[in-house]
Amino acid sequence: MQMSTPKSISFIGPLLKNRDFNFLIKLLIAALVIWVLYKQILAKEGIEEMWQSFLFSLSNANLHWLWLTVLLMPLNWALETLKWQQLIKQFEVLPFWKTYQAILTGITCSIFTPNRIGEYGGRVLMVQPENNWKAVIATLVGNFSQLLVLLSMGILGFVFFAKNYLGIEVMIIQGLFMTSLVGIGIGLFCYFNISLMIPLARKIPFIHYLKRFVKDVKVLEHYQAKDLATALLYSFLRYSVYSLQYYCILRFFGIDITLLAGLAGIATIYLVQTSIPLPPLFDLILRGEMALFIFSFFSTNEVSILSATFGLWIINLIIPAFIGTMLIMNINVLKSFGYENEV
Repeated sequence: MQMSTPKSISFIGPLLKNRDFNFLIKLLIAALVIWVLYKQILAKEGIEEMWQSFLFSLSNANLHWLWLTVLLMPLNWALETLKWQQLIKQFEVLPFWKTYQAILTGITCSIFTPNRIGEYGGRVLMVQPENNWKAVIATLVGNFSQLLVLLSMGILGFVFFAKNYLGIEVMIIQGLFMTSLVGIGIGLFCYFNISLMIPLARKIPFIHYLKRFVKDVKVLEHYQAKDLATALLYSFLRYSVYSLQYYCILRFFGIDITLLAGLAGIATIYLVQTSIPLPPLFDLILRGEMALFIFSFFSTNEVSILSATFGLWIINLIIPAFIGTMLIMNINVLKSFGYENEV
């Protein structure tokens, strides 16, 4: 007589395979984060000069600027947390800390992916599997609101900087400003009428292969003007915080610049950076080159300018990415994506 295998034992094989696959995914994420750190820190050209610049700045009376930069980092991501929490409440209510964790895991997965697309996958690790696509859509809406703020403030900053430092003719500046206003106006109309994107999304070629996405895109119908305005406000507040961080770290590295000129230059850098989407590694290079051009009007110390840009990247992305990596180590990745049932 043949004895049947107990049901509990029959699950052991697949469970072990799932655990192994989960471990491999986490190992790959950690390895990619370490690779980014190596490429951007240990193997970065001029890193020794930047380190010496950092040590020199520490020895001066500028330490309060560094502390302010670091202390503003959690606030920066807390505002992003509140914005995303506002946008996902239509389909899932998460406590603030768990939403904050989603933002951190999103940062981890974004630093090694082109155009930070990994941010979407990192955030959905914290929501129910059936809400994955809805969370992606909510992230898209949140990023759209941040883009509108970046472009709006970037245009204002560029107009101020171009008029006072670049010597561009007033007629050209006025033409660019008016053209930009039209573009931003169209963007705001699309943003506050986001549900109009539903029929357009359904016409995207090959979208029928993503039936779940087409179904969940209806979540856009639930966004009221108040929800979108609140998200836009959080985007503006967050922009204000990380612009202030940039200004503070410039002052820490000895760049003597007024607040207004500094914010205008920072807005111009973010405008160019946003207009040219690049993989994270090249994105940092572009920001460094733009910083050298903009802040050369105020300082000839190129090492300090690059150190400020590089230092802000470490504070705002690398430190949160490390925390996010540790959080991912405690997550069942397959289960988060709906590929593993609880046993």
